[in-house]
Amino acid sequence: MSWFRRAQEGITTSTDDKIEAPDGLWTKCPNCKKPTHIRELIENLHVCPHCEYHFQIGSKEYFNILFDENSFTELDTTLQSADPLHFTDTKAYPARIAKTMKDTKLYDSVRSATGPLESLHVTIACMDFTFIGGSMGSVAGEKIARATDYALAHRQPLIVISKSGGARMMEGALSLMQMAKTSAKLALLNQAGLPYLSLLTDPTTGGVTASFAMLGDLNIAEPGALIGFAGPRVVRETIGKDLPEGFQSAEFLVEKGFVDMIIHRREMKARLASVLRMLQPSLARA
Repeated sequence: MSWFRRAQEGITTSTDDKIEAPDGLWTKCPNCKKPTHIRELIENLHVCPHCEYHFQIGSKEYFNILFDENSFTELDTTLQSADPLHFTDTKAYPARIAKTMKDTKLYDSVRSATGPLESLHVTIACMDFTFIGGSMGSVAGEKIARATDYALAHRQPLIVISKSGGARMMEGALSLMQMAKTSAKLALLNQAGLPYLSLLTDPTTGGVTASFAMLGDLNIAEPGALIGFAGPRVVRETIGKDLPEGFQSAEFLVEKGFVDMIIHRREMKARLASVLRMLQPSLARA
């Protein structure tokens, strides 16, 4: 006799008649491990309704959150990376770029746009981590530089949303040169008396942190964002000591004075508009 016997009571649907839930309708929070329906997550601006964990999102979602009625004009839409070093790792750099463009529907790791934020005309440059880890290459630096030029020409505040693993190794020193290039452009914005807000999201690391990400008139972070130059393991091995709890988190950096404030994603748009009106009173009269 079989050791397993199916009890008939309570079974109303045969296995053949059961309907499986389609893939992609639910997602599990990496923090609290609770499931959330995708529709609810989107309505909650990709913030877990159970524990307030901020999911990683890209430029499409940030533009939708910040621009009024998702109305904006994208800038420099078709800039693409060249292959100045003829770099090859597991595949040639042009082939990697082409595949990433096809997979992500993006041209590079930065998108820039201009439009209204609570009726204030602003320029926003936003990094996409899905494009080679949000790495900073020549195109990323050029798009941020051109976004700064646009803000200067039109007397608009600039907001840069950082999400990056650092410099793009396939472009070598040319990638590192973007640190100086973007920093010099932001200095011109400062001389013109125009506000620059830097929004640090998870993760913001490497050369991005060492340049434009930390040069804002205000450096603002999302809750729980990982922000640093080198990773915790590298830092630990370098100094030979255990790191404090929460090291490189947004909350830790606010406490130490490296970040000015943390703003919840649901409050981001209103708080940014309020800060911009304080930094540039003429915007309130526009």
